[in-house]
Amino acid sequence: MTCSIPEHSDTPVATIPPLPFGRQRQDAHTLADLTTMGVGGPFARLVEATTEEEIIHTITEADSAGVPLLVVGGGSNILAADQAFEGVVLRDTRSHIALTQEGGCEGVNLHVLAGTPWDTLVVRAIENEWSGIEALSGIPGTVGAAPVQNIGAYGHEISSTVARVHTWDRVKGERREFASDELGFGYRTSVLKESLKDGWSPSPRYIVLAVDFQLRIASLSAPVLYGQLARRLGVPVGARVPASEVRAAVLDLRRSKGMVLDDADRDTYSCGSFFTNPVLTEAQAAELPADAPRYDVVDNRRATLNVGAPRIPGLVKTSAAWLIDYAGFHAGYGMPGPAALSTKHCLALTNRGGATSADIKELAQTIQKGVRGAYGITLQPEPIIVGGSDA
Repeated sequence: MTCSIPEHSDTPVATIPPLPFGRQRQDAHTLADLTTMGVGGPFARLVEATTEEEIIHTITEADSAGVPLLVVGGGSNILAADQAFEGVVLRDTRSHIALTQEGGCEGVNLHVLAGTPWDTLVVRAIENEWSGIEALSGIPGTVGAAPVQNIGAYGHEISSTVARVHTWDRVKGERREFASDELGFGYRTSVLKESLKDGWSPSPRYIVLAVDFQLRIASLSAPVLYGQLARRLGVPVGARVPASEVRAAVLDLRRSKGMVLDDADRDTYSCGSFFTNPVLTEAQAAELPADAPRYDVVDNRRATLNVGAPRIPGLVKTSAAWLIDYAGFHAGYGMPGPAALSTKHCLALTNRGGATSADIKELAQTIQKGVRGAYGITLQPEPIIVGGSDA
């Protein structure tokens, strides 16, 4: 068996600072203090766990008592109700990246604790010339949340780099490991997230303890797959460039859309993209205007390391942002009210200052109704809704 040797750049990689992973206050008393949207009522108890044993004990104690459990990472994918959360809020404060194998056909294998900030892992990978996740730079949150949502950006998803996920099974009361092909990865979903539909809310049945990654050894990036990113880099789609350059370009793009946390920028008081891009049948997509975006839908269950996944015939993905914009909800819609669309990007719902969860939900429902009326498509919220009624 022959292993291909990835190309390397001659440009040395400088030390790179990671970005903030959330907007937590040290003296947190409400879910507004623990989430990037900055809304949410008080909670009954907060546990900031420093060991795996403390995490498991807290989960078991809450489940045995029938008390709701909310596991919070960076708080970037949570829309919490204004009412009190009568349960336990659990934060995994552990952060560690362990190199378990390097070299040969497998590239590099990493074991990363769930509380590790996601962008810290991206930075460590770039600095050590481990390729494959650089396009996911700047995404807030923790490593433990990443496989639940199958986070992705600019043509890449973590499903192609996750080797194994270590969890605590709340039903069986024991540790369970999931190999990559057992995780049922899909567009912004996984087996972990799907368990929420079985009554395990607001946190899944399987609580992530650690994640194993497999990355290529290279200072050059994975192929640049997203047209906007390729144009920013001045290269054709499919090109490979130094991973540090991909990070810089991705962060520039994210900042231009208000998607990099900045306490001085109210556009960043959001959950990021609030709605997922709709996946349609080809017949449904044919009903859209000719200029509506259309993208392939890929089968993440068949993703391979740093290569991606094959297309699923008969399905088409369109742009939620396009639908929102062309339904008449442009960037800044809702201003000067407390809840409004970002001034930079119509897919982000933002807290302009003093917004309540009810304000955000009302805005979301207005947009859903407008898009449904214009195109017959019901947009689905991406954040986890904690308490109250869903958007």
